[in-house]
Amino acid sequence: MNECCYFLLQGLLNMTPFKRIALIANIELSEIIEPLNRLCRFLEREGYSVVLESKTSRLVSSKNLPIFDQLDEQLMLDLIVVVGGDGSMLSVGRRAAELNVPLLGVNRGRLGFLTDILPDDMEKQLSRVLAGDYIISNRFLLEVSLVREGKKISSGEAINDVVLHPGSSVRMMEFELYIDEQFVYSQRSDGLIISTPTGSTAYALSGGGPILHPELDAIVLVPMNPHTLSSRPIVVGGNSKIEIKLVPRNELSAMVTCDGQNDLPPQPGDSIFIDKKNNPLQLIHQSDNSFYATCRTKLGWGSRLGSSNRNR
Repeated sequence: MNECCYFLLQGLLNMTPFKRIALIANIELSEIIEPLNRLCRFLEREGYSVVLESKTSRLVSSKNLPIFDQLDEQLMLDLIVVVGGDGSMLSVGRRAAELNVPLLGVNRGRLGFLTDILPDDMEKQLSRVLAGDYIISNRFLLEVSLVREGKKISSGEAINDVVLHPGSSVRMMEFELYIDEQFVYSQRSDGLIISTPTGSTAYALSGGGPILHPELDAIVLVPMNPHTLSSRPIVVGGNSKIEIKLVPRNELSAMVTCDGQNDLPPQPGDSIFIDKKNNPLQLIHQSDNSFYATCRTKLGWGSRLGSSNRNR
């Protein structure tokens, strides 16, 4: 029995897997208010225990729901629902993975690779999921450490990608890449994208990287405008230990960015260590969710040909 079938069967047998649910919304989106309030009314009507993130609560007409400032163990959550886009899911997902709480997204953003529920049919789709008709997709995170003269200076984590880039400068940087302590190459370029399968449809795709299926245990490294034309993306095992050494003679101030949201400022001579984080993110999807259908919809892939042309 594969993983998806196992979790689907587990949900159907349990029937009420979620009881206490946290709601978090991207309050910068004006179109969020109507579906957010619909969602609150639906969950209250169905008898679920709902808690609201403090900023989200300002947009909700019901004022009798508990409010929290930070996600933590004391909330005793069974599920976190995010109303927004993939950026909102990334922000919440890093903490959800740490707490081992599943995450479900209602899409009000643009592409929405991580968000699964559509507002127009929200109540029907949520009813199925909350009744146990769902699958769980485990997505591993990357952990990055910035080391200077043998001491860890700072750290971060990413669901999509860790990106080494020149910050505000337009000059190339020089660095050395090591995988599992083996020297791979030295490179002059605008930087390097280190992506999970989840992030392979994000920035790494724009940089010319391959699309990885979410179930793959792999990491893709995509050079950004390398000075050598033969430098191409590399796919390595998910348990690989990656090290990037910034050449001391670099004059520019580089930047390491996690998921496009959190920055770590390295200096020339620093080392950047990246590997898989232990706790995965549990993404909830509807049971009929298809990664390939999502790619067709979000990336504009061609639809199936008519029956007369199918074998051509």
